[in-house]
Amino acid sequence: MVDGKALRLAAGLLAAGFILYVTVGLLHPGGPANDHEAVFAEYAGSAGWTAVHLWQFAAMAVVIAGLLVLSFALNLHTGGAAWMVRFGAVSAAVSLGLYAVLQAVDGVALKQAVDAWTAAPEAQKAARFVGAETTRWLEWGTRSYQCFVFGLALILLGSALAWAAKLPRALGYLMGLSGLAYIVQGWVLGSEGFSPANTFAILGSYVLIMSWITWLALAAWRTRESRGPSREPAG
Repeated sequence: MVDGKALRLAAGLLAAGFILYVTVGLLHPGGPANDHEAVFAEYAGSAGWTAVHLWQFAAMAVVIAGLLVLSFALNLHTGGAAWMVRFGAVSAAVSLGLYAVLQAVDGVALKQAVDAWTAAPEAQKAARFVGAETTRWLEWGTRSYQCFVFGLALILLGSALAWAAKLPRALGYLMGLSGLAYIVQGWVLGSEGFSPANTFAILGSYVLIMSWITWLALAAWRTRESRGPSREPAG
């Protein structure tokens, strides 16, 4: 049987982490992301750049904690579904490590590179711009692979949930579909960078993740309600 208490904790962590992630993302400086000259100038003028990226990492850490708690809540110990849960948990942990690398590149190295570019004398600007652009491409690569691994975690955990857990199968399918959206996002990032196609993939993944997290929270609440309060036998 599914561990109701752990399921409620997982739903709470996932909801809190995802809402924080989206909220902090709204504070990220905007601009035409693939127009490097224009967007680098925007980034250089951002006073809260480091704080925004630190909070993004914290939000992702809470989301990953929610996935790890969910892997325990499913209470699967034998068979193919149990192995899916184990590999899904490992993938989730690896994706957090990749996200840490991503934030080191994006939140620290890129900011230093664009600041150096804007402050450089005219004779050095071209070389500084090349350095900033190289850092940007490294960001594409780390974000791409983080999306691949995070998407794999969602697919594995969603498949295990749909296969063997005592929860609605469609919930697992929806979770797996959000993982596929992240796989698509990783592919687009690796080939096109922050293009309009990547924006659509991000929005699609956000809608899917918010949908299954909401459904999971409702399922967790119903699990508690179905058990009800314990009663002493009438005497």
